[in-house]
Amino acid sequence: MSDKPARVLVVDDDSELRALLQRFLSEHGFAVRTVDGGKAMNAALRREPADVIVLDLMMPGEDGLAILRRLRAEGEQAPVIMLTARGEPVDRVLGLEMGADDYLGKPFLPRELVARIAALLRRIAPGRAQADDEVCEVGPFVINHSTMSVTRDGVPLDLSSREFALLCALARSPGRPLSRAQLIERALGRDAEVTDRAIDVQIARLRRAIGDDAASPRFVRTVWGVGYVLTSGSDV
Repeated sequence: MSDKPARVLVVDDDSELRALLQRFLSEHGFAVRTVDGGKAMNAALRREPADVIVLDLMMPGEDGLAILRRLRAEGEQAPVIMLTARGEPVDRVLGLEMGADDYLGKPFLPRELVARIAALLRRIAPGRAQADDEVCEVGPFVINHSTMSVTRDGVPLDLSSREFALLCALARSPGRPLSRAQLIERALGRDAEVTDRAIDVQIARLRRAIGDDAASPRFVRTVWGVGYVLTSGSDV
């Protein structure tokens, strides 16, 4: 990011949890704002953008999934960590399909949330390892790591932070299949609680974002029994 503290916006209707996270995250160097729902979140984001949004799933009125769907539809690209007391895998898959970047089940240790936020920030920071100031080209795609931007044939594409991370992981090994486990480690971090099914969902989202054909993909292809591979599309 920069020398300024990362801006974290916590959206949760539990006042005690908001107070706890306000104190704990601030003590760990983050600039923290907390709000109790979607309407207050909208106002907070209008005043100042967030680098990471921590979003509760179960809230009265507009719940976390509805808020997340709206944020992504409006073009909000800040990574989102969802907090949930639910343990059903379908809820995780739904959240990831809508554009969440990570999940953390309640109850949790505040230091675990700190670790998750730090991991997300490392993945999107311009100065991170692997020469992120380089521009990578694969087929019609130009991937600029420093600006977190992608173009196809010169036309900018709108990718979420997780879609961008997956594309970068694939682009660093063009033409070489990566397993789901490798994609999780390289794009999301080895400590990410992400299932193979969730990766499949994210790959489907990535294909849509880059204009790939879901029925017969040219660029992000499935290698059965292995995983996925990024190609130039010229050998189809």
